[in-house]
Order: sequence, then C-alpha cells, then structure tokens
Amino acid sequence: MEDLVVAARSAVPRWLVRCVLNTARHHGVAPGSELMATLAADAEAMSRDASPAVLAALERLLATDVDAQTTNPLSVLRNAVRHPTEVLARHGVRTRPRDDFAVRAFPDDVYGLSPATWADVDEALAEPGLVWGAWKAMTVLRRRRDEGMLPPPRFNDNARD
Repeated sequence: MEDLVVAARSAVPRWLVRCVLNTARHHGVAPGSELMATLAADAEAMSRDASPAVLAALERLLATDVDAQTTNPLSVLRNAVRHPTEVLARHGVRTRPRDDFAVRAFPDDVYGLSPATWADVDEALAEPGLVWGAWKAMTVLRRRRDEGMLPPPRFNDNARD
C-alpha cells in the first residue's frame, strides 16, 4: 500500500497537468501558442491546488479497512478529472465525442480523461496498483473464509511439483 501512495504522490500532479496539455494538443491548440502557454500555466496552478486533496482522498481510502471501503483508488482518480476539465472548459477547449458507455459511466467527464487503468495515469502506478488490488482480494477472501462464508481453497491433488 505504501508503494502505491509513494508512486501516486509523484504521478498524480504530473497526470493532472498532462490531462490538460494532451487534450489541448489533441484538439488543435498549437504548441508554443499563447493559448497553450496560458493553459500550461493554469494547469500547473490547478495541479498545485488539486493534488493535495486528491492525494489525501486516495490515502484516506487506502488507510480504510477493506471491508469499510465504499469505492476504489481508481475511482478517486476518476473523480479528480473534474479539475483538468474545469481548466479546459474555462479556456474553451472543445469536448470530444464519447461512446455510449463513457457517457453513462462518466457523464461529467466530457473530455474523456477518466483513467481505465493505473497505467493510464502513469506507468509507475501499474505495478503498485496491481499489487494493492491483489492484496485487497486476498484479504477479503481470507476474511470470508475465516468467517465461514467461503469454502477453504482446494488444491489439485494431481498437480506435479
């Protein structure tokens, strides 16, 4: 869990800025233009302001007992896309077409910024995110087995060493 927090502290601020700049470029804002310079400055300010709250929410979730968690870490990051969305909208960057699933699942994410995987935020989050997910699944399974809600694991007697 600590590896995920450490990686997120570095990755999330950069990702928030990248959401703004990559989206602007994708929608035709010219690199080196006055608008891109303004977007970059506003993205940096947004990231400085938003990152502490996003990271605090992530850390609170990860510190919560797995049985008390009502969401998951990627959902915390998906909620964070509102910050770069505000910057893009304020500067009139046009939205992008989204498929029906994206519209239903993320109605406020008009720029399609919501990450589907840890690597969509940053490659440095892929492994610690996967490890955290495996740890959580193992913890929940062990607890349910200890509570008698699941049968003990079965091992294949025919397996070779």
